[in-house]
Amino acid sequence: MITRRRFIEAATACGAAFALPAPAPAATPAPMARAIPSSGERIPAVGLGTWITFNVGDDAALRDECTGVMAAFFQAGGRLIDSSPMYGSSQPVIGYGLGKLGRPAALFSAEKVWTSSPAHGAQQIEQSRRLWGVERFDLVQVHNLLAWEAHLETLFAMKAEGRLRYVGITTSEGRRHELFEEIMRRHPLDFVQLTYNIVDREAEQRLLPLAAERGTAVIVNRPFRQGALTRKLAHQPLPGWATEIGAGSWAQVLLKFILAHPAVTVAIPATSRIDHVRENVAAAADPLPDAALRQRMAAHVRTL
Repeated sequence: MITRRRFIEAATACGAAFALPAPAPAATPAPMARAIPSSGERIPAVGLGTWITFNVGDDAALRDECTGVMAAFFQAGGRLIDSSPMYGSSQPVIGYGLGKLGRPAALFSAEKVWTSSPAHGAQQIEQSRRLWGVERFDLVQVHNLLAWEAHLETLFAMKAEGRLRYVGITTSEGRRHELFEEIMRRHPLDFVQLTYNIVDREAEQRLLPLAAERGTAVIVNRPFRQGALTRKLAHQPLPGWATEIGAGSWAQVLLKFILAHPAVTVAIPATSRIDHVRENVAAAADPLPDAALRQRMAAHVRTL
């Protein structure tokens, strides 16, 4: 017979179970890591983006969901989390999650400076650091080249003083590639961040080869076109060659296409779901497609 007390205890236990991330799959292999050319430090090839997905304001339940995503990300072997002052409440949400998780030592913090005022760059970076609750950032990038000359000067000075480990620049959606290339040639950047996926391949022409030539790490944003690609492909059957590369979903197919390019260091899909973050990190595992299969993959997706 179920008493009122037992019913309350069971309901409480059930609620607690839903509040916590689901258990990590047992004995999952560590994701592949890529070397950062300027230092040799190795970093897992799939990171975590926070654009839109972590912009949840002060909603306690949604903040805890983001914390669960971060917990699953670290459990799966992930390290790099990327954000920006442009991303609404993402920075304090990251800081909240890191605090709940005991500030994991594995974290590779990738932040951006995004202000048109050269004089306010250092102040904005310090504010971002406080929101994250970290001693220093691993990487700060000039977001979309806004006031890039002044901000790069600030970032290189911070790196020289030991207050920053790596310096980078970003662009997205194919914008300002000519200027991006010029900056890559003129400055000793550790990282560049750009858009690259199975549909948007302009970066293959000049930027990715230049990154390899210059010894610059590459972070890939918009690997799923902000979810448009995975939504479009969701009801399409996986082709037979997906099993050849160990891909069990379209998300893994899309990530493996990106990671197979030799110039790519890490891709940063954003998600608000624990199962998706595990699926994404698991894509960073051999086998990856060779050049011939990558062309077949791209051609097949174009037909869909």
